Amino acid sequence: MTAATDLKLEVSRTLPHPIEKVFNAWLDPEMLAKFMTPGPNMTVPEVTNDPVEGGRFKVVMRAPEAGDLPHEGTYKTINRFDQIVFTWESPFSQLEDSTVTLDFKPDGDGTHLTLTHIRFETEESRNNHEGGWTAIMNALGEAL
Repeated sequence: MTAATDLKLEVSRTLPHPIEKVFNAWLDPEMLAKFMTPGPNMTVPEVTNDPVEGGRFKVVMRAPEAGDLPHEGTYKTINRFDQIVFTWESPFSQLEDSTVTLDFKPDGDGTHLTLTHIRFETEESRNNHEGGWTAIMNALGEAL
C-alpha cells in the first residue's frame, strides 16, 4: 500500500506561447477563470488572489451536477518566469501540505510547463486530480 505522502502526479505540456505569458496566466484572476476548468461544462464564477509569496487564492469551480467547488491555497514560491508553488485545498484534497509546483522552461519560441502535485489521500484521488489537471492544462493552451 502506498502512503498518502508518496502519492504524486505530473502533467507536462509544451505551449506555443512565450514563458512570460504562460507564467502570468497562473497569477491573473481573469485568465484563471478561463482555464481552471477540470471537467466538461464547468465554469469559474469567482477567482480572487494575492499573487505574492504568502498570499492566498480562491478559485470557485462550478460543476453542473455538483454545484460550487471552492479551491484555495497559499502561494509558497513565486520565482518570476521559473516556478510557482502553492498549497492546494479542495473538497477532494484534504491533506495538509498538498502542494502544486509549476515549473516553466523555455522551449524554442514556446514554453514547456510541468505541473507536479504531491500528497493525496488515495490513489483514486490522485487519479481524479490527474484527469482534472490534464483538462486544466489543455484549457490553458486554448485560453492563451
